[in-house]
Amino acid sequence: MKLFRVKYIIFSCFLFSALSQAQQFPIYSQYMMNAFLLNPAVAGHEGYTAVNFTVREQWAGLKDAPTTFALTGQTRLLKNSFISRTKSIRRRRRVMSRSGRVGLGVYFFHDQNGAFSRTGMQGTYSYHLTLRRSQLSFGASLSTFQYKLDKDKLNLENPDDQLYLNTASQAFISDANAGVYYSDKNIYAGFSVQNLFESFLRFNNREGAGFKLERQYLTMGGYRFDLIDFLFIEPSFLFKLSENVVSQLDLNLKFYFKEDYWAGLSYRTGSGSRVAQESIGGRGSSLIVMGGARVDKFYFGYAFDYTFSSISARTYGSHELMIAVKFGDSARRYRWLNRY
Repeated sequence: MKLFRVKYIIFSCFLFSALSQAQQFPIYSQYMMNAFLLNPAVAGHEGYTAVNFTVREQWAGLKDAPTTFALTGQTRLLKNSFISRTKSIRRRRRVMSRSGRVGLGVYFFHDQNGAFSRTGMQGTYSYHLTLRRSQLSFGASLSTFQYKLDKDKLNLENPDDQLYLNTASQAFISDANAGVYYSDKNIYAGFSVQNLFESFLRFNNREGAGFKLERQYLTMGGYRFDLIDFLFIEPSFLFKLSENVVSQLDLNLKFYFKEDYWAGLSYRTGSGSRVAQESIGGRGSSLIVMGGARVDKFYFGYAFDYTFSSISARTYGSHELMIAVKFGDSARRYRWLNRY
């Protein structure tokens, strides 16, 4: 009984950390501002060189609540721009350059959840195909990260238990992601798979072999409606499905003013054990309010999550801050694409 109790405490903590809200990766509320976080095919699709930093505090006010830090960088290896230059004139092409199809990206992250933390990086290669006035992108990434257990944060009845003493304080694991992404002036849609290999996580040789990363499937899409010259609206969605049929759905509505300011609302369902159950509203659904502004090359965004569950009585909600910068002028990017 004692052995079972120690085993249960250790690996329950780990699974809670890794599978928080049915996800083995952290939840982001402003992913539509940086879809590269969820889909490797997005790397370089705009033509800009972009750096994005996101920090998220889940369930603020709750001790040892999850926190996330993410830093991404992406670029497009363009040989020719949308505007070509001659000796005497600059002429605008009617279609995008057929060269410069390769995109590259890198993603650094750190998640802390109670006694467990996850730190790692992801490298991405993407390839972009021009389809007249639209673009089809493919991407793949390799990731490696470290799970770490802070034993000082665990309170056990018997700290001298052999299972506890033989459990390593850290474990390393690698996996891969892949995705496809379509975009034109008004619409975007993407599908990605995370944890392709469903790698095993091993904190020790005997017990760790039974825990693996579940494969995750993500589908996203959105459409931009131009209301007037300086105002447009963008409804979008994100649907997540894991290998064990745990699902989650985000429904978003954002307003953009002069492409310099934005505000929006999102509804995120709780995690349900079946897709049909999830579509109505699983456990722990949330309402998200977000807004942001662009100042020259810099982008600032903030999101506040309020969860409709019992935990809301003990927290101040979840907070997420996003800061991004884009390098490269309009001659270097595809002018008809503007996801911000």
